[in-house]
Amino acid sequence: MTSHELHRRRAPKKVNMAIVTVSTSRYEQKMRGEDYTDESGDILANGMLAKGYDVVCRELIRDDIGQIRSVLLALLNRNDVDAILFCGGTGITKTDLTIEAVEPYLEKRLDGFAEIFRMLSYQRVGSAAILSRAIAGIAREKLVVCIPGSPDAAKTALELLADELPHIIYMARS
Repeated sequence: MTSHELHRRRAPKKVNMAIVTVSTSRYEQKMRGEDYTDESGDILANGMLAKGYDVVCRELIRDDIGQIRSVLLALLNRNDVDAILFCGGTGITKTDLTIEAVEPYLEKRLDGFAEIFRMLSYQRVGSAAILSRAIAGIAREKLVVCIPGSPDAAKTALELLADELPHIIYMARS
């Protein structure tokens, strides 16, 4: 048996996810009591549930570095969260602040996630994939992932992460 196979066998069977959508416009709609959709968050939650993982927390926050960090730190302190997925705020506009908020807290980066994410995105959307600043890493033995807010980005993240989550969590705790 290879070490990779052994790690997968020892990996936790249950993974608890937190999904945080970063969108100022949706946040403001919610605060005004208006109807809003979170298609990408729904795709992520439904995809994780379909794989047998638990979604223990879903949040909708605005693109604000303080609010993003506050939510990140609260989730890192929770014992019932194994992985945190931020969806949105990863672009290059002045208001896209998810990467700046999260990156300083990553103890180890998983550059392979970002590289493969952009490669898959390139196959789907062409050269616009270079605008993606998707990242993943480990903080306090938890997986932290930041992806763009589009539904296609959510599907791509699921494609990459869903089967590897237990293995990643096992390795992060080793």
